[in-house]
Amino acid sequence: MPTPSTSAPVTPTPATLANEPLVLALPKGRILKEVRPMLDRVGIVPEPAFDDENSRQLRFATNLGHVTIIRVRSFDVATFVAFGAAHLGVAGNDVLMEFDYPEIYAPLDLRIGACRLSVAEPKEMVEGDDPARWSHIRVATKYPEITRRHFAARGVQAECIKLNGAMELAPTLGLCRRIVDLVSSGSTLKANGLVEIEKIAEVTSRLVVNRAAYKTRPTEIGGWIDRFREAVDAA
Repeated sequence: MPTPSTSAPVTPTPATLANEPLVLALPKGRILKEVRPMLDRVGIVPEPAFDDENSRQLRFATNLGHVTIIRVRSFDVATFVAFGAAHLGVAGNDVLMEFDYPEIYAPLDLRIGACRLSVAEPKEMVEGDDPARWSHIRVATKYPEITRRHFAARGVQAECIKLNGAMELAPTLGLCRRIVDLVSSGSTLKANGLVEIEKIAEVTSRLVVNRAAYKTRPTEIGGWIDRFREAVDAA
């Protein structure tokens, strides 16, 4: 009698998925500093390496054996959650608007990371410029989808040049005359001779959930949504 193969793929069942450790995806950088106190309020204490700025570790254990944290780029949080590699995460609504993943449910505004997504141009252009007369513009941005949708709604064709950083250099070096980027205090724009001329959207960070995971583990994930909501209200 032949021996059964041990290499055949196994399709995970709902019961298997329900027993997997819960993975929380958090963004690196400025938002992480604002999320950190909220973790304490919901009862998640990461291992010491999480707070070590020199650590290159990306996955962290917590005081809860069934909860782990991954620390990734802000844009990647949405991708990890959408594809089920993480069950929960924290992502700005700028990222959610850009990717528009149907697999993501964003039940809660965490009221952190407040800024805005805006159009900016060199200050010397402002006086003679009339945005109402634009028909075609070239824009440097990290957010080509949001930018195209925003201008298309006004009948303006936007040619987007995708950059992942140093957006403020684009007008100075002749790459394009305008940019679309996140603005907080406006000091970076001012330092580079740019002026904010139009706001596209207000931005804050949201708690995001993988829809399939929520269906599979409604009590557990629903409980975490409630904990984060209580933490937001208590802040």
